[in-house]
Amino acid sequence: MAKERQGSKNGLEALAGAVKTTSGKGPPPVHLWDPTYCGEIDMRIAADGTWFYQGTPIGRPALVKLFASILKREGERYFLVTPVEKCGIVVEDAPFTAVELQVDDCGAGRQLCFRTNLCFRTNVDDWVACGAGHALRFEPETGTGGLKPYIHVRRDLWAKVTRAVFYDLVDLGEAREIAGTRMFGVASAGQFYAMASANSLEDITR
Repeated sequence: MAKERQGSKNGLEALAGAVKTTSGKGPPPVHLWDPTYCGEIDMRIAADGTWFYQGTPIGRPALVKLFASILKREGERYFLVTPVEKCGIVVEDAPFTAVELQVDDCGAGRQLCFRTNLCFRTNVDDWVACGAGHALRFEPETGTGGLKPYIHVRRDLWAKVTRAVFYDLVDLGEAREIAGTRMFGVASAGQFYAMASANSLEDITR
């Protein structure tokens, strides 16, 4: 994945070839790799989850999935890593998007049901079961008064929940008393994820 490969005609294939040499059974153990930093490559993940290489969208889903498998975050920076190279890329918001929601409900009523499980599919076809190891978080959206929801995928990598899926979450939401304040949120696998105070529901669903 060396920096000088960017200018070659087959630069993207060269990057993919370097990644494939590290592939084995299961996801690559990128958290165990600490290779030499090789500089930045002209790769960007846009806020909507689209991957770009040298300003052009990567149109092959298999390539995007391949590069996503070796994505690593260190602090606020993102890298593609192999056992021998680490190259920086730009991530505008979150590296993934959550594009689908499946709900496994116990059917006992939503209000106090702790057996609801929310499962999210990302744009690279990973399924994430929301719960103790994969939290939901909600951040204020600048300029709109709304919220931006995210689901934790793995090792400090998050997926931004798309607007359509967010509306699905709001439909599943409920109000609960949290530390003396009535909060609106959503439950999954015994965890409750507060979005905002219950009286601000109209604002967060704009």
